[in-house]
Amino acid sequence: MAARQAHQFVAVLDFGAQYGQLIARRVRDLHVYSELVPCDIPADELAAMNPAAIILSGGPASVYAEDAPDMDAHIFELGIPVLGFCYGQQIMAVKLGGSVGHTEKGEYGPAQLGRAGHSRLLADTPAVQTVWMSHRDAVKEVPAGFSIVASTDVCPVAAMECAERNLYATQFHPEVRHTENGRAMLENFLFRICGLEPTWTMDGIIEQKVAEIRAQVGDGRVILGLSGGVDSSVVAALVHRAIGDQLICVFVNHGMLRKGEPELVEQVFCGEFDVPLVHVHAEERYSALLAGVTDPEEKRRRIGTEFWKVFFEEAEKIGGVEFMAQGTIYPDIIESGARKTGGKASTIKSHHNLIPFPEGVHFDLVEPLDHFFKDEVRELGVALGLPEAMVYRQPFPGPGLAIRIIGEVTPEKLGILKEADAVVREELDAYNAALFEETGDRNSEHSCWQYFAVLPDIKSVGVMGDERTYRRPVIVRAVESSDAMTADWAKLPYEVLARISGRIVSEVDGVNRVVYDITPKPPATIEWE
Repeated sequence: MAARQAHQFVAVLDFGAQYGQLIARRVRDLHVYSELVPCDIPADELAAMNPAAIILSGGPASVYAEDAPDMDAHIFELGIPVLGFCYGQQIMAVKLGGSVGHTEKGEYGPAQLGRAGHSRLLADTPAVQTVWMSHRDAVKEVPAGFSIVASTDVCPVAAMECAERNLYATQFHPEVRHTENGRAMLENFLFRICGLEPTWTMDGIIEQKVAEIRAQVGDGRVILGLSGGVDSSVVAALVHRAIGDQLICVFVNHGMLRKGEPELVEQVFCGEFDVPLVHVHAEERYSALLAGVTDPEEKRRRIGTEFWKVFFEEAEKIGGVEFMAQGTIYPDIIESGARKTGGKASTIKSHHNLIPFPEGVHFDLVEPLDHFFKDEVRELGVALGLPEAMVYRQPFPGPGLAIRIIGEVTPEKLGILKEADAVVREELDAYNAALFEETGDRNSEHSCWQYFAVLPDIKSVGVMGDERTYRRPVIVRAVESSDAMTADWAKLPYEVLARISGRIVSEVDGVNRVVYDITPKPPATIEWE
């Protein structure tokens, strides 16, 4: 990847932890470029990538399991500083002559860590501090040359290091925010131990990405699926900056967009940005396609496949299109189990922009955001000059309201959900705006990161106007997150929830009940389907 040449690079070896990708995110928070690579990459291949530092992720397996993720022990001989977390510490110990065993009891969640002696990794952090643990196995015997620099009541080797060889490891997880001084530990490793500089900034990223797009596309024409969402909007702005009118945006209106969205897309991109835009009205086409379909993956498959068909038709009309730009971002790839990350995470749900082209269709893909997390995409949008109202819009899945309607998608259900969702967004937009005005922090601990309505495939009894009703309930989903990898339900004030409920029941015909989803991710996902 070009960023490796343009910036100092930290390689994160992925041992299969579903949320190990957060390590790469935390490194980037400190303005150092990082990227996931397969854990079994050969040492010479990794050395050729020229990383300035290596981090070993956690993982769910036991190091002694028959099918446990493995690594090339020669990586420890490259002379590159290495930091391991959890499974990363355990495999470091085993590969270098130490041992791992079962602790008397597992250690999950917050734990009190006590430092022991001098530590470069834990320098300037408290002698006793809270860290986040998630393990049953732990290092029993450290390799020769290593010192134990921290422990807990359950885990005698909570952190170890061999400063002479620049090898460091912790049983706990510095990458999660529940580890109080995790950021300080990463700063110690990146800046004090490795001597890196925080040079990975948005201005530099734009310059680099523009150059990459121009080099890839040349004089070719590019077609982009523009939904008006954050990802596709940022891609549109970035690609348009790079190649101007060689870009043609195609807005496929499948009829499952949020209330007022088609009008907004045209207003912003035709009126404000003067980007070439083709508006394809495919509402009836998609309605027929989804008739009778209830399985969520089948909905996604049909919508994704039809998306490519529509694009192929439009590209033929336009003529001479060689490239397709997409708003694929890192969580899309991770959750689809794609090997582009080098990871081994299982597939959770498919994404429309990762489904293969239909037979006979081919475009070279332009995916400038495929290694960016959602909040990084927003930062990039601001730096590109997009209006904040667009940059901080709600995330919205490609299949649209089809996967927020449980069961078959019908015109009646679409009408109900569009109106209910509009109420949720209007009320929580106002709530977030008030918090921002009060705190000046768009990501304050009480603000909502994503919020929407869901329509389940059931009806419930109610009483309205002294009469019995049998109508649909609406589920409100509001979460706090920064990157979509983990999320917690938003602790909204009761008066806000009451206002949302009251408005939906009184303003949306066909609804007599509103419920609030209070499940975090994991175990749930943010979307219902």
